[in-house]
Amino acid sequence: MPIITSPQDFNVEDLYVDLGAVLGLPLHLKCEGFNFAGSVKLKAAAAMIEAAEREGALTPGSIIVESSSGNLGIALSLIAASKGLRFVCVTDPRCNPASMRVMRALGAEVRVISRQDANGGYLESRIGYVRSLCESGDRYVWLNQYANRNNWVAHHRGTAPAIDRQFPGLEVLFVGAGTTGTLMGCARYFRERARPVTIVAVDAVGSVTFGGMPERRMVPGLGTSSRPELVDEAYIDDVVHVPETDTIRTVHALAARGFLFGGSTGTVVSGAARWLAEKYPGERPVAVAIAPDLGERYLDSIYEESWLVENFGELAAELDLPGADILGV
Repeated sequence: MPIITSPQDFNVEDLYVDLGAVLGLPLHLKCEGFNFAGSVKLKAAAAMIEAAEREGALTPGSIIVESSSGNLGIALSLIAASKGLRFVCVTDPRCNPASMRVMRALGAEVRVISRQDANGGYLESRIGYVRSLCESGDRYVWLNQYANRNNWVAHHRGTAPAIDRQFPGLEVLFVGAGTTGTLMGCARYFRERARPVTIVAVDAVGSVTFGGMPERRMVPGLGTSSRPELVDEAYIDDVVHVPETDTIRTVHALAARGFLFGGSTGTVVSGAARWLAEKYPGERPVAVAIAPDLGERYLDSIYEESWLVENFGELAAELDLPGADILGV
């Protein structure tokens, strides 16, 4: 029985869903949402804060500030709360309302930046605001998840070895690309050990991370409007870009089988399914995909009929979502 004193001390590392039995895919899904932050971002948040404390950059009077579309902000919120530190999350209108409520419940201050950047996203505008905060006073400490090596080190030390232990014959690994911390940590781990594992990055259509054209993106999580400094394509074997309509179809297909996952997970599973169908038709390679999050924080968006009608009208009709029955009894 685990007994902990800090929320970041607990994480389920060895839970996988066999998608062969669920969706007919030759794929095992590593579930990273079973911790107090509800996502894989808890690992990076803990590693970055520990390094900042160790190096003396983060002290008891500091105010942590970070740009986040939701999951990292929640992870930082709970760690800051456990340490008695203040945290300011700089986000944008695409952040799920549920995520904002969780951060505020944990004592964080949430600031929403609504000015779009040159690529039609919000990332550069968010980072610009973070920089201005840091320039306004020495108490502000920006961890900078987009360039902080401890972001990928957390997965090099934890996530990748855990997968390696469970699947010693691993052939293909699918990892979603946001800041690319999880992706680069896992890719470096297997490449440094000369393991014949094909590393496939899964990104959203409209993201510029791997040279794509910027487009409207409504689902927070994967994808960026500004290329992260952490990304190094020398460690990556292939990239799959997934339209948001496919992301939404996939999460609803999973939910129909009782698995409520988040948008980032839907993107990864959709990309993995397409890649496997093209590269291994009719075969069953040893393949793993990382599921970054669960679905409760997306109930106001990708699982909500009115949101789907507003943003993806034709898809909403295609999904034929069940409505609520109002009974006069």
